[in-house]
Amino acid sequence: MISRISVTSVSTLADAYSVLAARPPGLRVLAGGTDVMVQINARVNLDNLGHVLDIWGLHQLRGIELRGDRLSIGALTTYMDLIQSPLVRARFPALAEVSREVGAWAIQNRGTLGGNVCNASPAGDTLPLLLAADAQFNLGGPRGERAVAASDFFVGYRQTALAPDELLLRVELPTQSKERGEKLLYRKVGTRRAQSISRILLAVRATVMGRELHNVRLAAGCVGPVPLRCRAAEGALEGKRLDPAVLSGARDALEADIHPIDDVRGTAEYRRDASANVMEQLLSALVQS
Repeated sequence: MISRISVTSVSTLADAYSVLAARPPGLRVLAGGTDVMVQINARVNLDNLGHVLDIWGLHQLRGIELRGDRLSIGALTTYMDLIQSPLVRARFPALAEVSREVGAWAIQNRGTLGGNVCNASPAGDTLPLLLAADAQFNLGGPRGERAVAASDFFVGYRQTALAPDELLLRVELPTQSKERGEKLLYRKVGTRRAQSISRILLAVRATVMGRELHNVRLAAGCVGPVPLRCRAAEGALEGKRLDPAVLSGARDALEADIHPIDDVRGTAEYRRDASANVMEQLLSALVQS
């Protein structure tokens, strides 16, 4: 079956768009390859894999830079790039921290932020953080470019708003203002401290005024078919002074937001309780930091 798979490697967007426009049967985009190569090696779903578009050499999709008030991250930026970037460490330290928790060094040096986004796993390590940060995904193809909010991108289990002839070009994050009290915190809970697939993932962002929370964003992974914004919990927290009654209301609201299942890494009951506990810990850390 492997012999039937053809590969096109490109080094320019024009060449990539040409392949996308042709739409060969069974087209799959290869970035770092940490998902596709596992699929090929395990001989999983190879009947649906007919043509690989290898974009690893597409250097236009690498790099991290400030563009006005937004941090722009190329889709082929690796986890190691994020870990080592002074811009990321200064502007979004939580993104550097979570990148340290993605696999071992081999994965961190090869896996890409764009690959994590487009794979769209509900256990994707960076995805709740990108949702809480109000990230924007810039997509491109032979028909032009467009921007999609992270909150509109994940449309079903491992399904995204990407059209068949589009690539993810870059991720843009509104920069945080420490002067305005904006903070973003993240926590991953796994079976161990390193090289672990998540049991739950939570990220929270807010502007903190005293103990009041404003512009609250709360996102979670591993608690539904897609990484999701927890809008009921956000509403229960918005404009509120953090106290036991508000935390209790937020816990109830979070239970309505999430839809965990039982699997080999944990039960639905565990995920509900752990998500509420982690949310409370992150909120308390926000107002105390």
